[in-house]
Order: sequence, then structure tokens, then C-alpha cells
Amino acid sequence: MIFKNIFDYNEQARTQHILKVAESLPKGTRVLDAGAGPCRYREMFAHCEYLSQDFAQFHGEEHSYGKLDYVGDITNIAAENESFDFILCTEVFEHIPRPDLAVAEFSRLLRKGGKLLITAPFAAGIHMAPYHYYGGFSPYWYKHFLPESGLAVDEIISNGGFFKLYGQETRRFLTLLTPVGVIKRRLFLPVKAILALWFRIFVPVVCHYLDSLDRDRSFTAGYFVQAHKE
Repeated sequence: MIFKNIFDYNEQARTQHILKVAESLPKGTRVLDAGAGPCRYREMFAHCEYLSQDFAQFHGEEHSYGKLDYVGDITNIAAENESFDFILCTEVFEHIPRPDLAVAEFSRLLRKGGKLLITAPFAAGIHMAPYHYYGGFSPYWYKHFLPESGLAVDEIISNGGFFKLYGQETRRFLTLLTPVGVIKRRLFLPVKAILALWFRIFVPVVCHYLDSLDRDRSFTAGYFVQAHKE
């Protein structure tokens, strides 16, 4: 687990946070996983009434969809007003042309006092193209748009600081440095093996332990946002 927390900290920290929140929900809580994709968090909500939604239009490599209860636009979900106690939306906002309208839809679907958990990147390269519209969302985005839809922000937690983010991005160096072409790639292998020790192991490990020095947290991979409907 320690290796996953270092070399895959972004996803691991997010998963652990979602698990903690899921375990805090009472049995029978009606949950909507909005933009659920493969429904990877279904088991975490096994004690709840778990329903999932996605537009199901992206068919890129290494991407699949789980059993979806609602298929369609996340800003217009075919469910009744105030029909959910909890909504989860994780790593989806950057793929929505109007995420503010998704927030309004969540507010419509949540019962009074119902809770919302959003995770979204603050720093992200293009992925799931062409369905990628934003590089990331700052805390001020949530503080502005959530209250506009009657949602009170309870907490905004950064997923790591500058050093963890730097360690994560450093692991991409080798991919970008590796030349194109079979012969060039083979010739590059001995150099790649040496560089891998630095870019893929040493720097991420050191950055993992240096991260506590970053108290500002203004450079981060993303944020975990919790809110409730007033």
C-alpha cells in the first residue's frame, strides 16, 4: 500500500477519501454516482441504495461503463426532485461543458440536508478527448457556484501539495523523452533504465516525504469538496 500511496497518490488519496465518506453514511442512504463510468465505487456503497448515471458516449482505450441506471446528460437526469440523500461526482467536471448546470441539477435532486461530494482536478492534461473542456477547478469556483444553487460548502481539501504534484509529473519525463521508432527506442533502453531510477523512483519518493513542508497547498492535483443542500 505504501508504494501505491507514493507512486499513485492521486487516485489512492481520492479513493481513501471516498471510502471514508461512504462508511459514514447510514444504511439505506439513497446514493447517486453521477458520471459513474465503470461504477468503481459501487462496492463502497453496498450498504446504501446505489444508483449510477453517465452519458456513456466515450469509448476510448481502457475505458468502460458499468451497469448504469440513468444514461444521458448529467445536467438533465431522469430522476424526481429531491430523490437522493447523497450524490457523488468524481473526476467528471472537467468533461462537462457547463459544470455549473450540473451543480444546479445536483441541488434539484438532493433532499434538504442531503450531501454532495465532488472531486475534480486542479491540474490536468487533456484526457478523454474530445470530451475535455477544463484544466481544473480552484476552491473559488466551488465557493462561487455551489451557493448559487443552494448548496453550502462544508469543506475543501487539497489532494496533496506542490511536492506530490511535482513528483507525479516527474514520472511523465521518461515517456516524453523516449524517442519514436523501434531502433531509437532500443538504443535508448540503457539510458532509460538509468533515468528511470531518478524520474520514476527517487524524485517521487523524496517529494512524497517533502510534501508536508507545503503548507500553502495552492499547487495541487485537485480538491475534494463536500457540501450540503440548505
